[in-house]
Formats: sequence, structure tokens, C-alpha cells
Amino acid sequence: SFFFLLFYIVGSGYSPLEDDEDVYARSRYKETPWCSPVKVKHGYANCRTPQGEYYKNVLGTRCDIRCQKGYELHGPHQLICQSSKRWSGKVLCKQKRCPILSMPTNGGFKCLDGAYFGSRCEYYCSPGYQLKGDRIVTCMDSKAWSGRPAACVGEWDTEPPRIQCPSVKEKTAEPNKLTARVFWDTPEGRDTADGILTDVILKGLPPGSHFPEGDHKIQYTVYDRAENKGTCKFLVKVRVRRCVKLNAPDNGYIKCSGDGNNYGATCEFSCIGGYELQGSPARVCQYNLGWSGVEPTCAPMNINVNVRTAAALLDQFYEKRRLLIISTPTAANFFYRMQLGMLQPAQCGLDLRHVTVVELVGVFPAQIGRIGVKLLPPSLALQLRLLLRIPHYSFNIVVMDKHGMDKERYPFPATPAELFALIDKFPLRKDEMKLQAEIGQSCP
Repeated sequence: SFFFLLFYIVGSGYSPLEDDEDVYARSRYKETPWCSPVKVKHGYANCRTPQGEYYKNVLGTRCDIRCQKGYELHGPHQLICQSSKRWSGKVLCKQKRCPILSMPTNGGFKCLDGAYFGSRCEYYCSPGYQLKGDRIVTCMDSKAWSGRPAACVGEWDTEPPRIQCPSVKEKTAEPNKLTARVFWDTPEGRDTADGILTDVILKGLPPGSHFPEGDHKIQYTVYDRAENKGTCKFLVKVRVRRCVKLNAPDNGYIKCSGDGNNYGATCEFSCIGGYELQGSPARVCQYNLGWSGVEPTCAPMNINVNVRTAAALLDQFYEKRRLLIISTPTAANFFYRMQLGMLQPAQCGLDLRHVTVVELVGVFPAQIGRIGVKLLPPSLALQLRLLLRIPHYSFNIVVMDKHGMDKERYPFPATPAELFALIDKFPLRKDEMKLQAEIGQSCP
């Protein structure tokens, strides 16, 4: 067998049970400042050191502080060991305290530990009075007393308190509104015994609120110290003045504000493509329950081609119709015949988008213009080409919006899908599409 001799030099500071790395670390941090251990009465300190668990409270150590239940921290939530060998602050866990209890009239209370956390207080009443509320209350961790406030009331106090509400409140909604703001004075209760009331409870909207149309019940309830209850009620009545409801004209639309027919509401009218509005474009519901203006109608658009200038012709379409102007040097032009062939089955889509087709055919002096079945004089067709700078000897398409703006030009035929995609991006077109969807107007 073999024997091993293990020895070490006494006083060398080295132990055979120590790790070399541990010894190295001790010598390395020998000059590092250390703070005294953290002790928190009625609390806890959770510390983290940058050099490992064997080097507690060394420079840079951080300690999180918290208190026991019923105590609250005074000072920082974290302490740091500094180079001065002192902690970065001072902490103290102080016992929580509830507010001082109010002494009940004709009675009193006694407590085990004042108003501190965990203390229990017991109420008592003088002879001839009885306790209302909780007899025993406890100071909780939230620094509030448990239970309900106690009161000593005379054994003869059985009559409920009195409270007087205002009479019915009636109000008419303001113009173009469906609500009315109603005010009243909050009623005051009176106790027949000692004149002291503990609670006044409102059921319903408070004064100064905006009440919608209809009847609204308001209720006030009061309690005295003997928990006797008194109640009063009243109504708030809000009325909305209304005109007879308007309908959209045939071949037209209606768009109203508010509820459509309430006092102050405005209804605006417009027509579908190919029709123009006659009468009032907008009507207002008045206080006398009548509508302002004249009832509107939508009549087929009548285009006057016997005007003297191209500008006068275009003015008739302003804010009413979009124009698709097709110009060709001859009626036999291949592009022209192809374009008409594509547009013929798309007439519904053109009407839906309020588009009028204007044809300019031929070269001066043998040129004519056409809008549907109406022919433009040669001079008017020539003016239109000159005004819009449309070439005479080549095929061209010009798309104009309702404000007379030149939006797009095509030197070759355009499919209905291309034209509709362009027009549907125009700003006014988005509102039209919304109205058409509301009344279900569409193309098959």
C-alpha cells in the first residue's frame, strides 16, 4: 500500500481545503473597501455583490430594501456600497398608521394600540343610544379602517329624513342638436331628529348634463345616522322639434345632417347623371316645423347647342357633368370607329359616372360636332378644338372633370375599364359612389 504525506506550513495563510482561484480572488480584493452589513428592523435586504457570494457588502454591492407587512419604507428602495465604506442612504421601516377615528356623538371608542397597523378599536354608545355601523374596526395594511363608520343614534329616531326635489324640468333641444343641457339646484335633505344626514345619493345624470330626447327619471336618496331613508323623484323631459321627413327627388339623392328632420337639420339634394337640379339645392328645418326653400326636382339635362362660344357651351356642364371629347379627322377613322364600338355597351357606366360624350368629326369647313342626337354648328366645333388645343388631323380623346379641368388625353382608343378607373379617382367621384351605394344604384 502507499501512504501520502500531506502537510502545509503553519501561518502561511494557505489551507489545503481552499481553492487556488479563491485564494487569488481574496488577495486581489484585499484592498477593496467593505461596508458594514445592512440590517433593517421590521424589513428585509436582498443584496447582490459584483465579486460573488463570498464577498458580501464589498464596493458596488446593491441591496434592495422592503418592509414587513404593516410597515412602510422611509428612504430609498435600494442602497449601494460606496468607496467611502458607507451605504448610499439611510432606510427605516415605520409602522403604518390609520387616520384618527372621529369620536361619535353620544358615544366613544377604545383601541388596543392607538391608530397603528393591526390595532382594533371598539365603539360604544351612551345610555339611551344605539350603535349604527360596525362595532369593531381594524387598522389595515392600506392605512384605512375596516368596516363602516359608526354612529350613536337615539332609540327614538325612527322617522325618515325629508327631501324635496324640483318640479318637472322640460327643455327643447337646440338647433341641429338632439340633446339639451339641463340644470337644477341639488335638493337638500333635513333630518327630523338631530338634523344630521350621512349620505345623499343621486340616481341618474347630474345637473348640467346633456340629456337625449325623451323622459329621464332623476332620484335623490338621503340617509340619517339611524339609517332611515328619504327619497324624492322628478322627471327631465327633453323634446326635439321635428319637421316632416323629406325624401330624395326622383332620379336624385338627399343627404341630411343631424337626425334628418330635427330643428336646424340641413338637407342637401343632388341628381344622378343626365339630370339637373331645379329648386332649392338645400333646405333647413325651421323652428315653426316647416322647411325653408322650394321642393327640388331632378329634370333631364337640356343642353343648348345654339350658343355662340365654346366657353358658353362648357359652362353648361360646370359642376354637373364630366366630358369625354372624341376628336377624329374623318368618320371613317379606324380608331374613331373602334372607340365608339367599345363605348356603346358601356353607356350605363358612363351615366353612372356623369359622363357626357362629345364627338368632333371632320376638318373645317366640313366639320361637325355632336352631343347625343344634338348637332353642334361647324363654327362651335372649331372653337371647341381651338379652345382645348385638340389636333385637327389626328385621333384624340380628352377627359375633363366637372370643374372643366383637362385631366387626361389619349392619342389612341381607350377601353371603358381604363376610362372608369381614371374617373373613379377624381375627388368628387368618391362622394358620388358613396351616395350611389346607399340607394343601390349600379350597373349590371
